Amino acid sequence: MKNFRKITGALVLIFLFAGGFIFAQDKAINANQLPKTAKNFLAANFKGIAVGSAIEDREIYGVDEYQVYLANGMKVEFDSSGNWKEVDGKHQKLPYGFIPVSIRNYAAKNFPNTYIIKIEKERWSYKAELSNGLDLEFDKKGNFKKIDD
Repeated sequence: MKNFRKITGALVLIFLFAGGFIFAQDKAINANQLPKTAKNFLAANFKGIAVGSAIEDREIYGVDEYQVYLANGMKVEFDSSGNWKEVDGKHQKLPYGFIPVSIRNYAAKNFPNTYIIKIEKERWSYKAELSNGLDLEFDKKGNFKKIDD
């Protein structure tokens, strides 16, 4: 009886784990299927750069995030509402229009011969990667906190 319980428990875990893979799927979508907020962000900050592909990351409870790959190689991640989470220039200079002014100013003043190639917006902070490889961390208001290792 004890072995039966162990086997039953293991089978239940296997089915739950496998079920997560069945229901959590990435799905290619058309760029016009992105949330309006995401489409507006792309139009404002990447004008004239075509969307190469867009992926909807679905979880059991709905859309978790969107990943957009631009024709110039850059990648933009959006949350389920279409707000940007991360912009990765893939070693190219990012357009600065959406980056908080305090972050742009700090990078320009303290690292004048560099530019921002990647930025992540997290719940309580921002992380910006510079072209020289340094990672800078800022609080939610854009105030410099530290150089991240």
